[in-house]
Amino acid sequence: MSAAPAAPPAESAERPDSATGLGLLLVPPKPRTGWRVVPARVVAMCTVELQKLRHDRTELYTRAIQPALWLLIFGETFTRLKAIPTGGTPYLDYLAPGIIAQSAMFIAIFYGIMIIWERDSGVLTKLLVTPTPRAALVTGKAFAAGVKAVVQAAVVVVLAAVLGVGMTANPLRLLGVVVAVVLGSAFFSCLSMTIAGIVLTRDRLMGIGQAITMPLFFGSNALYPVDLMPGWLQAVSRANPLSYQVDALRGLLIGTPSHLALDFGVLALATAAGITAASALLGRLAR
Repeated sequence: MSAAPAAPPAESAERPDSATGLGLLLVPPKPRTGWRVVPARVVAMCTVELQKLRHDRTELYTRAIQPALWLLIFGETFTRLKAIPTGGTPYLDYLAPGIIAQSAMFIAIFYGIMIIWERDSGVLTKLLVTPTPRAALVTGKAFAAGVKAVVQAAVVVVLAAVLGVGMTANPLRLLGVVVAVVLGSAFFSCLSMTIAGIVLTRDRLMGIGQAITMPLFFGSNALYPVDLMPGWLQAVSRANPLSYQVDALRGLLIGTPSHLALDFGVLALATAAGITAASALLGRLAR
């Protein structure tokens, strides 16, 4: 009787698997197509921006000084004076959401300087020759500014709680606070990038940024109710996205009467318009 054929060596049995594993290493994954491209690129750009924050947290520490001074000096002083009527709400409680919005805006409004720096260093040109849509580049940077602002807002909330400000602990309301901060910061960062696409230089952008931050802040309801303003300033406040952000934060954090549907609608539309404008001017910035 003839002997049965010998079984193949174990090494040869493992070759197809090892060859397949090597093939996965050598062959790149299929690129995303269609509607999946933009979200993936937005997340990638946002992650790149946040990596910078992980390596250097100095910006967060230094930017926490100004809102702390507003709460400690301005807020405590005007709470004692009772010079601004706030409808029975302690002035420090009334002020805290406005300072959160202010600190978020101050982070975002100079974001255009970063994109001009990327232009000067050649990074922006390399990004624009990739298949990434310009809107995805702008959106990624805008929402990275929003995440930075959320971290800043958390610092202000903790400081306000230490000072005795009564704020909500409702998780859904806090989630709404995060959304309001991100949308507001995204809009102001897009405004900054739009201005950068017009003026093209860091010096001009810094001058314009400094010129518009205070009018945006004082022309909102961050420090005082809209009813106390003269008529022309009330019109400015109603056209100022910062007012809607402050109104949403106030309603969510301390429970004052607000118009959340209107506030979030205006912030979303302003952010979409900002992304559109900044995307349109991004090519001009890279010339």
